[in-house]
Amino acid sequence: MPTDGPSAPPGEHRVASVLIDSPLPQLDHLFDYRIPDALVGQVVPGVRVKVPLRVARRIADALVVTTSATSEVPGELTPIEELVSPIPVLTPEVFALARAAADRAAGNASDILRLAVPRRHVRVEKAWLEREILPEQPLPAAPDVTGFSDDALGAGRHALAAPPGVVEVDGTWIGEWAVTLARLAVAQLAQGRSAILAVADYRDQDQLTLALASLVEPHWVVRVDARQTAPARYRSFLETLEPAPRIVIGARSVVYAPAHRLGLIAFWNDGDGLFAEQLAPYVHARDAALIRQEQSGCALVFAAHSPSSAVERLVGLGWLTMAEPVRKRTPRVVLTPEDPTSPRIPHAAWRAASEALAAGPVLIQVARPGSAALEARGRGEPMAADAGQTAHDLARAFPRVRVILADGEHPVERIGSEPALVIATRGAEPIAAGGYRAVLLLDGPRMLSRESARVAEDCLRWWSAAASLAAPGAAVHLVGIDGDLGLAMATWRQNDFMAREVAERKHLRFPPAVRIASVTGTSRLVSDAVSAAEAAGAQVLSTEPVDGPGSGSVRTVLRFDYGHGAAVAGALRTAIVTTATGRRRPAKDERGFRPPPTLRVRMDDVDAL
Repeated sequence: MPTDGPSAPPGEHRVASVLIDSPLPQLDHLFDYRIPDALVGQVVPGVRVKVPLRVARRIADALVVTTSATSEVPGELTPIEELVSPIPVLTPEVFALARAAADRAAGNASDILRLAVPRRHVRVEKAWLEREILPEQPLPAAPDVTGFSDDALGAGRHALAAPPGVVEVDGTWIGEWAVTLARLAVAQLAQGRSAILAVADYRDQDQLTLALASLVEPHWVVRVDARQTAPARYRSFLETLEPAPRIVIGARSVVYAPAHRLGLIAFWNDGDGLFAEQLAPYVHARDAALIRQEQSGCALVFAAHSPSSAVERLVGLGWLTMAEPVRKRTPRVVLTPEDPTSPRIPHAAWRAASEALAAGPVLIQVARPGSAALEARGRGEPMAADAGQTAHDLARAFPRVRVILADGEHPVERIGSEPALVIATRGAEPIAAGGYRAVLLLDGPRMLSRESARVAEDCLRWWSAAASLAAPGAAVHLVGIDGDLGLAMATWRQNDFMAREVAERKHLRFPPAVRIASVTGTSRLVSDAVSAAEAAGAQVLSTEPVDGPGSGSVRTVLRFDYGHGAAVAGALRTAIVTTATGRRRPAKDERGFRPPPTLRVRMDDVDAL
């Protein structure tokens, strides 16, 4: 076995296997470098280094994955250029997760590690190294997870039917789901294990933070928030590296947090589109969590009022166990047909809102944000009603009642218990103290008209989220929706509807019953990649031009069974590397060589349908 140069004492590690930080697919593997004498003992697995990249004749950033005494690479190894930081920021568990997730998605592990390991901030790092090490704190007591039987949420994998409603915690009203997840996390903390809680946006993070603050001291909780400054985010990341249990809260990238002795990963509303990663290789946070659970053996919980189709599929397979409250408390949903004489708000719903305003706030959910419709009406132009126009019309109808507009441009997190009309778009509904005295869900048919394979699933989630904010016994009027969707809301059996939906998709061989992938590039490159994928078990669903006819680029959508996933991903990955390493064609002008053609692959791209 070749060595890396001068003989080293037995057992002394002189070779570092590193992963170079590069989007180039041909560099997505480990490279061996020699550890210089001055850095022996300092270059350890997980640290950041700089290494020479001979092909590009430059110095590249890299992460050390392993070290060893010898190398299988023949000849003399190139020495590491520089040790950037002595802090091991990459744990073996996170690298294994990144590697497995990248392979499943036919992507680069370094792209995922860029999400998992934040950019370095020297001042933050220096302060963290010089921090005072506090004595070990006694673990908190394990709270009871009220509302569920003792064995319903034990160790294992669960789909949790979250209880609807709002509760008061230390003077602030939050969703009851947040209390349930917080108690599950603290129960793990009491056993000396960490918990990762993944939520879609900052509003949910705020609720979880308040729920946890009522159960444990702040030092047990680490928040990884997109609203944090880059230094604050890096400081939070360094806290998760400490060899102590923590509860880590964050958005989709929190699933890669290097939590110590991980005991639980819990999701709230995994069907929310914000959990879909927008950067290559586009690994959904739920898929990363499923991989991590299999690798670590931790508990896994997907909580929601209305389950996603992906979770319902796993329940049907027996891979997830359904956990429901012992006493099921459901909102009082009233299916209200549309009224031709009152097209915007049917008389029955209007009467319910008028009566409820005497007792407290009323929520009206609409489809469109903004005030474009109101401005268009002022110009005499027709346009479907939006939140702004609805708020304007209701303010005229109820001149003595406060009207609150809540949407992306006008965020409102909480309101009091005083009478008010709250017009909110889906996902922007504020929490009312004590719950809303009535909820009106408008624009249902318009929401269902959106072109998406997941439209029914999304609408159930949006309507359920708004209905769960109602006070006990308050009426929730779902306007213009009947059939199976209406029945699912009226009986609060969204999981039954989703089970039928998954069964229909299985019959049609649509996701999540099968996996899909989109392949985009020039006709020749796509053809070659698709042929390799077909040989691995994929089937072509469609091929269409990209950027219009005559552009020379096409996109092909493939379908394949889960059992063929690894082979199809491997075939497409090989096609990507082959394309990236192919010779550049001479350009037709003085610019020399034109860039090599690219091949873009996106696995599990449900929007491709």
